[in-house]
Amino acid sequence: MSNPTIITLDGPAGVGKTTLAKRVADALGVAYLDTGAMFRATALILGHGADELSEAELETRLADIHFSLSGSGSTSTLSVNGHVIGDEIRTEEVGMMASTVGTLPRVRAFLKEQQQTVGAETPLVAEGRDMGTVVFPGASAKIFLDAAPEIRAQRRVDQLLEMDKPADLTQITEQIKARDHQDRNRAVAPLKPAEDAHIIDTGSLNIEGVFNAIMNAIT
Repeated sequence: MSNPTIITLDGPAGVGKTTLAKRVADALGVAYLDTGAMFRATALILGHGADELSEAELETRLADIHFSLSGSGSTSTLSVNGHVIGDEIRTEEVGMMASTVGTLPRVRAFLKEQQQTVGAETPLVAEGRDMGTVVFPGASAKIFLDAAPEIRAQRRVDQLLEMDKPADLTQITEQIKARDHQDRNRAVAPLKPAEDAHIIDTGSLNIEGVFNAIMNAIT
């Protein structure tokens, strides 16, 4: 059975999911759920070496993590343990940590439960990597965005420079390729389009063009 209150928007790092998911949520008047932020926040809380924790210790530490979502559209606010998630998670280091913990079945199961709980409480646009394939397979519309690693790396560099943060194109390109390989080849919930997803290559489109393609696909 499809869920008419949920739109999924999946794709690899640096493809523009965040900007577009917020805009789609604004257009539809529903909440925006950044599941990548959930993985990043979880990775940051667990810290380096989370993939070396025993199953029991990992279970105990995950039990102390709780997410909540409020607001709608671009004003949606995601909190963890009562604290609003901010730019502290928006580093390449945390991104790689998130990709690493994302290979852990228990972490994925935990966050899937958290995401489905949020989705059961409010209509939303869910952004991530396995929203349409694993978390919300009954979503009414599924979008998968993609673009070449080099294009995504340049976009990431531009984003970091706008935030007055250092950015090295060669390094970021290699990081994105490494993360793509890890995300697409993990044993649990690998990054891939759902069979019924609308696939949109964003490489030759600007934000307006991709937004229009998404809205045409879901309306």
